[in-house]
Order: sequence, then structure tokens, then C-alpha cells
Amino acid sequence: GCGNSALSHDLHELGYTDVTSIDFSAACIAAMRARYAHCPGLRWAVMDIRALAFPDAAFDVVLEKGTLDVLMVEETDPWDVSPQAAAAMHRVLAEVSRVLRPGGCFISITFAQPHFRKPHYAQEAFGWSLRHAACGDDAGAFHYFLYVMRKGQPLDAPDLALGRRLHQPPPPP
Repeated sequence: GCGNSALSHDLHELGYTDVTSIDFSAACIAAMRARYAHCPGLRWAVMDIRALAFPDAAFDVVLEKGTLDVLMVEETDPWDVSPQAAAAMHRVLAEVSRVLRPGGCFISITFAQPHFRKPHYAQEAFGWSLRHAACGDDAGAFHYFLYVMRKGQPLDAPDLALGRRLHQPPPPP
């Protein structure tokens, strides 16, 4: 979900001249194509993140900035995510894993704290390692988090255990 962010253009200006951006909004993609028509290395496609129309292992890097947060927007308790939201997140991450080349990186930028987001990323089925870092000012007003998954590298044991807990049934009352 690139939306109307200038990130794709900024990457192009930094020398990353082979950038593909997607969004489910045809109007948004049309506007972005027109705005950046002068950048031949930028490609735009109308697409649903739950069913990417790219072939397997098509990308060296997949970058998302806040797109996955949309999958959690209706959740009322971040500690107890609904089965529907967890399934939607798993479906999207499985698609990202599918289109990522071995050795490639998936980079996720979000306000979602590690104790909420890592269980979703730490799934052995995706075939990637997981690292994260907090970014923001030292005053602690607003931090955002950078998650980096490397395809073909194993999860650390604590992350693997964290991911397994996501799919366990709740204990009996």
C-alpha cells in the first residue's frame, strides 16, 4: 500500500532505480504514475497485498511502511488479536515470503511494538530470521519500529517460541 507517499520517489532519487509500488486504490496508482512519469524505473500496480500477482522469488527487498497496520485497525485488544486479523496478517506475510528471493530482506516500518508485532513475523513457515530496532527521539514521545527479516536464515529460538505461542489455543478458564 504505497498510498501517496513520496517514499518510492525518494528511493529512486537515492539510486534505487528499480522500484515497484502497489496499492489497492486504482485512483491512487493512477495519480502516482502521473506524478512520477519522469522516473522510468518506478513501476506502479493496482494490487491486493493478500494476493500478490508477482511470481515466486521476484524481489530482493520488500518494504512496507504502515501497510500491515491496516490489518489491525479494527482490533480492540492488541494482546488478544482476533483469529480473522491473525489470519489476514499470516496470509499477507506468506505472500511476502513467497515473492522474496532467498537471501532477500523484508523490511517493515511501523508503530507496532515488538510484543505485538513479533509473534506475527516469527513464523517458521516464512523461512526468515527476525531482527528489530526502535527508532525515534530520546524523549520517548513517539517511537517507531524497524523490523528486518532475512529470507533463508533461521529464527532465533526465543523468536521461534514467540511465534508458536500466537497459534496456540488459549488456556481453559
